[in-house]
Amino acid sequence: MTDSIKTICPYCGVGCGLLIEKGPDDEISVKGDPDHPANYGRLCSKGAALGQTMGPEGRLLYPKINGQRAGWSDAIQHVADGFAKIIKQHGPDSVAFYVSGQLLTEDYYVANKLMKGFIGSANIDTNSRLCMSSTVAGQKRAFGSDTVPCCYEDLEQAKLIVLTGSNAAWCHPVLYQRIVSAKKQNSDLKVVVIDPRRTATCDIADLHLPVASGSDAVLFNGLLNYMHENGYVNELYLQQYTEGFNEALKSAQNTAGDLENIANQCGLDKDALEEFYRWFVDTERVVTVYSQGVNQSSSGTDKVNAIINCHLATGRIGRPGMGPFSFTGQTNAMGGREVGGLANQLAAHMDIENKEHREIVQKHWGSPLIADRQGLKAVELFQSIESGKVKAIWIICTNPVVSLPEADQVKKALEKCELVVVSECIENTDTTPYADVVLPAKTWSEKDGTVTNSERCISRQRGFVSGVGESRPDWWIISSVAKAMNFSDAFDYSSPVQIFKEHAALSGVNNGGSRDFDISGLSLISDGQYDDLQPTQWPITSERPDGQQRMFASGRFYTDTGKAQFIAVSPRKPVQPVTDSFPFVLNTGRSRDQWHTMARTGFAARLSEHAPEPYLEMHPNDAQTIGVGEGSLVSVFSQLGEAVARLRVDHGQCQGSVFMPIHWNDQFTSLGRVGAVVNAEVDPVSGQPEFKHTPVKVVPYRPEWHGFLLSRRKLELREASYWSRAIGDGFYRYEIAGEQSADDWPAWARNLLCASEADTNWVEYLDKGSKQYRGVRLVSNRVESCIFIAPDHQLPPRSWLEGLFAKQSLNDVERKGLLTGRAPVGQKDQGRVICACFQVGINTIMDAIRTQGLTTPEAIGDALKAGTNCGSCVPEIRELLGTTLSQKTS
Repeated sequence: MTDSIKTICPYCGVGCGLLIEKGPDDEISVKGDPDHPANYGRLCSKGAALGQTMGPEGRLLYPKINGQRAGWSDAIQHVADGFAKIIKQHGPDSVAFYVSGQLLTEDYYVANKLMKGFIGSANIDTNSRLCMSSTVAGQKRAFGSDTVPCCYEDLEQAKLIVLTGSNAAWCHPVLYQRIVSAKKQNSDLKVVVIDPRRTATCDIADLHLPVASGSDAVLFNGLLNYMHENGYVNELYLQQYTEGFNEALKSAQNTAGDLENIANQCGLDKDALEEFYRWFVDTERVVTVYSQGVNQSSSGTDKVNAIINCHLATGRIGRPGMGPFSFTGQTNAMGGREVGGLANQLAAHMDIENKEHREIVQKHWGSPLIADRQGLKAVELFQSIESGKVKAIWIICTNPVVSLPEADQVKKALEKCELVVVSECIENTDTTPYADVVLPAKTWSEKDGTVTNSERCISRQRGFVSGVGESRPDWWIISSVAKAMNFSDAFDYSSPVQIFKEHAALSGVNNGGSRDFDISGLSLISDGQYDDLQPTQWPITSERPDGQQRMFASGRFYTDTGKAQFIAVSPRKPVQPVTDSFPFVLNTGRSRDQWHTMARTGFAARLSEHAPEPYLEMHPNDAQTIGVGEGSLVSVFSQLGEAVARLRVDHGQCQGSVFMPIHWNDQFTSLGRVGAVVNAEVDPVSGQPEFKHTPVKVVPYRPEWHGFLLSRRKLELREASYWSRAIGDGFYRYEIAGEQSADDWPAWARNLLCASEADTNWVEYLDKGSKQYRGVRLVSNRVESCIFIAPDHQLPPRSWLEGLFAKQSLNDVERKGLLTGRAPVGQKDQGRVICACFQVGINTIMDAIRTQGLTTPEAIGDALKAGTNCGSCVPEIRELLGTTLSQKTS
């Protein structure tokens, strides 16, 4: 092996460090960096599988104009001329950029500079608007700045960790494992999980509060009132360091009431609620972790401030083991905030409405003008495209046709838009078909720059392979367009270090501690120092060259008075209530092993095995009421659209509430795009959409037939009304269903899977009476493809058949078992994969429990490795233990 290259994982806001090693045949090995302070060598299933995502399959290789290949110079000039023409005709606010928390800070900086300082509009927003903008707004109201006060070490030093609206076990697995380890080492550490669902995170909870959807602000207003009534408010801290407490308390008293009233509003047991309140007030070192379950709400900003109010009231901020802590969604959502990537910000955490700040930024950029008012936020941006107000959009490193709410309206908006430019690394996404120009961008393993994680830690991302085709870094693409628009001098960059130093210098201009974000201590670094930059938490100044772990230890904040502001919160119900026609609350979020719209994780075989198709979780009582069972297909309708998913019956769901993941899209399924169902209600302060509360109805989806297909080839399934595709190890897996009966299954299957009608490698079984059909194609005694059809979803398991695709030749026993779809006697079927990191299936785990007498997840880990890497599967392993051991003793 060559020397290791240190870089950063491209997924969530934990910001895990990676060690990349390249073998003699350019084989890539990905490991956790034991020296990085975010993860100390740990990786989740997604990070551990990064090596599987680096192939050339699906990559965008060259620029295209109107679907035709073009050279870079022509493509750049086409974009520049198109934007310039529209700006001349309709003004700077007629154009917009929509960017991404997956961009590097240097890419983000250049995009923001071009739009706000040279085009002169603030119409640049980011998909980070969808995940953490309520935190930004809430922190700015309370602290006067978008400042995360905590660090990861606070998780180990706390005595009480409150996880609210955060399924950290799946969404931030490495931080969750830090909490697991801390709990093992500190027997007095308690964990409270506040979530309508009983998620995997509840596996370590001392108390789970299944709060009613949308009632978080009531819960924390009640806590504030409880503190006051029972004498737990820190009066000295209030007087010296805060303002507005009385108004916030009065609002809490008016809306929360006594414990019984709060419990009723939140749908909680009164005794459990009081126990949480007692733990909170009796414990000095409390960290409240919150994430999308709080942010993604039409009152998300108020919920954030209700949490912060409770920490300010007790002075639990700025010291070890305490504080409100937002776990950020994307790897560089924080970096985007630092450079002003949101439509209501300027660069370096400066304010767009502040004249002095505008002058600082404009002078530093040497720009001819500067945006002087907020631009359009994500949802209203695409609404403005549909209305014709915005006539050109440049979409960079994101897929809004999948990820935005009311996603079908996004399609319609892009269809109407005069000029759509998309910078992408993937050729076919749900968004690229609407582009007039597509520009091939480099991706994670090919790019150099910096990112900032959830604890304000800046780390270097280092490229370690060459870009494919004609791909270029995003900063280069944006700068090239800027030069073609006659802004050459300001965008004459030849490397990301130049951009970084300019960004760092801007953060220190006229600062002197008056603004939270200051990395001016890095503004004079050399190219070599930039290459060797070590993970460091900002602020980073000449006085603090090694950074700073926590903020606000001195009690000084960034408001006009220097004091933290309590915000009076009046809880509001979701904008759209459930009705008789739409009786369920749809909650959306992440699945364990997938990321965003699967443009990367969808190509890693082992990440699709735990959940190979879109699914809907529902309480068994609700499932029984609508007449559906485990594994059946259901349609999910809102007033906006429809999605189809596989039902998972789950006692952890609250009755009246359902959950569906965000990841699936038209590249991986025909009907599983949940964004088409989600309403576009937004928080009035932050503009963040309400992804956690859409009224829906759920009905059985009853096609004429169900089936599955395994094939070494990627197939077009025009005859299937429903299909989903997952990439396996050497094959593609399709789950299929059809609303129209097939008159001749053998002919349809042969036409789809065989080389010709005379193909002699085909074996099949047909029972017209029971409407069962099965066919297998063998080539050189290897399975090339197989198809199984039935009148309902009761089909053979897929795992044994999938395992045959790894075999170079089948034996007689395996050949005889092909059409049954089940492992013959004497052969093992590992079953559905539970542990993605080590590919351990459910049957393997259950067999080990029975035969080896295993009784704990740790024992299973010792025997099979399952659960010993990221630990995300441990809750499921624990459930299997309970089920298997109870069966054994009954």
